[in-house]
Amino acid sequence: MRSVVWSNGCLTLLNQTLLPAKVEYIECNDWRRAAEAIKHLEVRGAPAIGAAAAFALVLGARELVELDFAEFKRQLDETAQVLRQTRPTAVNLFWAINRMMAVVNRLPDNTAPQTAICALEQEAIAIAEEDKAVNERIAEYGATLFTAPTSVLTHCNAGALATVAVGTALGVIRKAWSQGNITRVFADETRPLLQGARLTAWELMQDSIPVTLITDNMAGWVMKNKMVQAVIVGADRIALNGDVANKIGTYSVAVLAKEHEIPFYVAAPVSTFDFNINSGADIPIEERCATEVTSLGGNCVAPQGVQVFNPAFDVTPHTMISAIITEHGVLRAPYKQAIAQLSQR
Repeated sequence: MRSVVWSNGCLTLLNQTLLPAKVEYIECNDWRRAAEAIKHLEVRGAPAIGAAAAFALVLGARELVELDFAEFKRQLDETAQVLRQTRPTAVNLFWAINRMMAVVNRLPDNTAPQTAICALEQEAIAIAEEDKAVNERIAEYGATLFTAPTSVLTHCNAGALATVAVGTALGVIRKAWSQGNITRVFADETRPLLQGARLTAWELMQDSIPVTLITDNMAGWVMKNKMVQAVIVGADRIALNGDVANKIGTYSVAVLAKEHEIPFYVAAPVSTFDFNINSGADIPIEERCATEVTSLGGNCVAPQGVQVFNPAFDVTPHTMISAIITEHGVLRAPYKQAIAQLSQR
């Protein structure tokens, strides 16, 4: 169950829009197909789209091998700009693209494009390999928060499908489950695209981890009836003050968790932190097409012509977050100081 695979110079992506009904892989032989896959959520999850974009730049660079190096860099930068526009909220996308372009910009002006392409491929592979190691460290640190049998709730999908390895939030769940400290996972369906129902429930069932699927508006009642003792989610961007952007509906879950005095944990790699923005108010929120809300499974479920508001993400204030789990340890409030220290690493 790998979301992003690089083999023999070809990028292969698991088409997550078809899960769980069909397991199908997309072969991306050029960067444009990879960009389309990112835009249309065929590959999704902040770390996964970062890795996919890195490999897409390798594919784009190969098209420019006959150019002189100055023109090679100029056109590759144009490709990078298109890739940046595919998803505006997940900062890992920009982090990976900037890291790839930095490789090219460090090379001497007389560098042969083929040399630059080799360097880009090695960097993309490094990004993917690092994500695997980061996932494992997040899982290790996160599991320390679960020292007794616990039932948890999660929202959206922050698992293997959203990363290159075992996942962030689901990585923690997998590790704590292996240690006997997770008894059950309640998965929000995550409207409108049902990442919880289609992806998280499927992933956990693959690992034989007990999972109960609920609709998003059942989370409060589940908490009220003491059916969960913790919440853990992933993230798409984290501001300097600890505000967290994640899939729409996360904020509502955080409000409910605070009301019911349930710890609310966020698991995310350092690449998800945006050290250039002060708070969640500065995070751009992607708005997607109305048909995602008005249709379900290809069938219209709303009156034709109804006005729709469809933000793909929301922002959870740092005041509602019990801890942020990273590959460098568990951060706790005051987050501004903790994240400042993290950035210095």
